[in-house]
This record gives sequence, structure tokens and C-alpha cells, in this order.
Amino acid sequence: MTTPDTRTLSAPGATLTYDVHAGPAGSDVLFLIGSPMDASGFATLASYFTDRTVITYDPRGVSRSPRTDGAAETTVEEHADDLRRVVEALGAGPVDVFASSGGAVNALALVERHGHLVRTLVAHEPPTAQVVPDREAMLAVCADIHETYLRGGSGPAMAKFIAVTSRKGPFPATWADEPTPSPADFGLPTEDDGSRDDPLLGQNIRGCTGYRPDIDALRAAPTRIVVAAGEESEGRFTARAAAEIAKSLGTGLTVFPSHHGGFLGGEFGQHGAPEPFAKTLRDALAAPAAA
Repeated sequence: MTTPDTRTLSAPGATLTYDVHAGPAGSDVLFLIGSPMDASGFATLASYFTDRTVITYDPRGVSRSPRTDGAAETTVEEHADDLRRVVEALGAGPVDVFASSGGAVNALALVERHGHLVRTLVAHEPPTAQVVPDREAMLAVCADIHETYLRGGSGPAMAKFIAVTSRKGPFPATWADEPTPSPADFGLPTEDDGSRDDPLLGQNIRGCTGYRPDIDALRAAPTRIVVAAGEESEGRFTARAAAEIAKSLGTGLTVFPSHHGGFLGGEFGQHGAPEPFAKTLRDALAAPAAA
């Protein structure tokens, strides 16, 4: 792809940075959204959509989008308002959106409030604990990860996070009685470096997992919503949440190749299946044929 045009935008409490990968004149706009993952995570996926103008961005508090208010946590509502600002700054009318993980939660909140800005949303594995049957346990698990981070730093908290995201099936009410994973088991640091600004463990985990999508507002929005999960993610928290949202919307769950990061092509040292993933995304974005 051509070198992107990097732009900044002032928002309450943050300076947002986003990239415009210009496609052919008059081409449709595709906004690729993650959270807390920044724009760099979409480099491979964006390369499969050179026929479109692709937008990527760094969420507030991440990489090139520093918070200016000193807040320790970010709400989904703040993220949704940031997305609104970026789309409106483009001045391109309704855009198509692919949103993954926390970005999918934020994009659902955007559609709830400003559906006229989004033509089609593909929400890939939104990790909201509010919709799963084991809601209380999942909310407590996520709160415990955050508290572990504040108490002991990133190593112990990330060990718990990896164990949680790798697990299949509902969490029991007795989850706290289970053995605590060790950071060393995952090659994570065992010493606390004293920092507490991690965008996942500190800033976003409670707001994202604790957000309850407004199903009535989503149904009423003009946006076409496709809820998706990776075929390798079946039974895991994010896929279970996606399935529950799809069921509530009455749309059915769209299965994508690979796993939670199936679009990755080596970013952050992780590999999915980006080419078939991009093909499935292109199919999902296509409007359904007229009856």
C-alpha cells in the first residue's frame, strides 16, 4: 500500500492519531478498529483492501494517541465518541467498519449512538462479560486481573489474562479457588517494574468487559451488523460473547478463519490466516443480495 497520510485530531482528554491509506478516487472507506491494539496491528489486513480507502487509528491512551487528562481508565463511551470524531473528520459519509476485540465493543457503542455513520459493522469477538451466562463470574475474573495488575504489575496480571483467554467453557462461581498461574510459566517478567499505564490491564479491561450493548438501539440503527468469531475460538470467552450478541440481534454468528487475531500476519510476532480472513471479511462486508 502507499504511505498513509497520518493525521491528528483533538478530543476531550486525548489527542487522537489516525492513518488514511488512500484508495482509488471515490472508493469506499473501510475503518479497521482494535482496542487496545493500535494501527500497526492492521498492516497485513489493510494490504488486502487496496481497492478501498482504509482508515486505521491508535485508540486513546495507546501509542501515538496520548491521553492529556491523566485518567487511569478509559470508558467505552469515550472510545465511541473518539470513533465518531474520526469518521466525521473524514467527511466521507457512512463508512464500513471491521472492529476486533475491544474495538468491536467500542464500535457497537458507536452504532448505538451514531448508526448513521456506519453502513456495515463487522464486530469480531467483542469481549463483553455482560452477555454471557456466566456473567457474574466473568466480571469478577476481569476485575481480579485489573486488581492483580495494580497490586503486582504486568507479569502476574498477564499470566491470569492468558489463562482466562485460553480457557474454553463457562467459568464456575468457584473460579477463585483454582490455582493461580505463574508469570514464569508464560515467559513473563516476575519482577514488578512499577509502571501502571498498561492499556490493556490498566486502562481498558474493566470498561470493555463491563459494557452491556444496548440490543434495542442496535436493532433500531440503520447499520447492518455482522457479529463474528474465529473458528478456532469456539468455547472461549470472546467467541461466547459474540455468539450471545448475535443471538440477541437475531443475525446468527458469522465464522471467520483462524482465531482471535486471525487477521495478523506477523504483527507482534503472531500469525493468523490473513488471506482467507480478508476474503471472509470482504464477503461479510458485501450487502446481501436483494430478494
